[in-house]
Amino acid sequence: MDIQEKIDQIKLFALDMDGTVYLGTQWIDGARDFLDAVERSGREYVFLTNNSSKDPLSYIDKLAKMGLDVGREKIITSGDATIEVLQREFPGKSVYLLGNDLLKKQFADAGINLVNEELESRYAADGNIESAIKEGVAGMVVVGFDTSLDYLKMCVVCDLVRAGLPYVSTHPDFNCPTETGFIPDAGSIHAFIEASSFRRPDRIIGKPNGDIMEHMLRRTGYERSQAAMVGDRLYTDVAAGVRNGMCGILVLSGEATMADVETSDVKPDMIFDSVADMIPYL
Repeated sequence: MDIQEKIDQIKLFALDMDGTVYLGTQWIDGARDFLDAVERSGREYVFLTNNSSKDPLSYIDKLAKMGLDVGREKIITSGDATIEVLQREFPGKSVYLLGNDLLKKQFADAGINLVNEELESRYAADGNIESAIKEGVAGMVVVGFDTSLDYLKMCVVCDLVRAGLPYVSTHPDFNCPTETGFIPDAGSIHAFIEASSFRRPDRIIGKPNGDIMEHMLRRTGYERSQAAMVGDRLYTDVAAGVRNGMCGILVLSGEATMADVETSDVKPDMIFDSVADMIPYL
């Protein structure tokens, strides 16, 4: 099957953001033209990100400042997908959430019962949460990309994980790219917790795992054969496509290079220098 035949099958483009359509606050050359071409062709696109330190409204605001007005339906985060998993599979469970205020608000607005304040105040007062664990104050632990992380939170979450509570994470990324380099992401927090508690998350929701991709399909109504995941990372973006029955498209405008492709066990269905190079096929 040639490139044109493959793209003809795609009705929905799920797009990673930083490194795929923009770098920092600057559009990658031709990315806006690509978005326009997708819509002119009768197809759709959504932005799909693992970053759970920002809520969807933050992305809507950022894109608006960059000149693109999109609705809430265009933004899908690992936080969104995690909330859906909790509502469906852990209904009514009280949650200790390792996340910043944006993620906490998103969870609370979705009706998730957060017990952060009680557990953190007990730890601050007593130096432990043993009694709270025995009382079942928290039913489970959710770990996100907490940009407000401190030592008290790490002590609380490690105690809860060590006690055997169900342990879910929003996404696996070890580092988050910034305009000046990298900062530790959720995967690095997992490593800290594992070193203390000897446990990894029971379940990780974000790319390349299936939960976030299933969430996207339910949200958009497309079949997996009609969807493509487009991104600049082989091990999250492209893997999310090819390992979940969708098209995986690599763009070389961000992290991955052709040398990475040669050594990776994740093989893209298609490779382009940038999303703009797909425009002639739409």
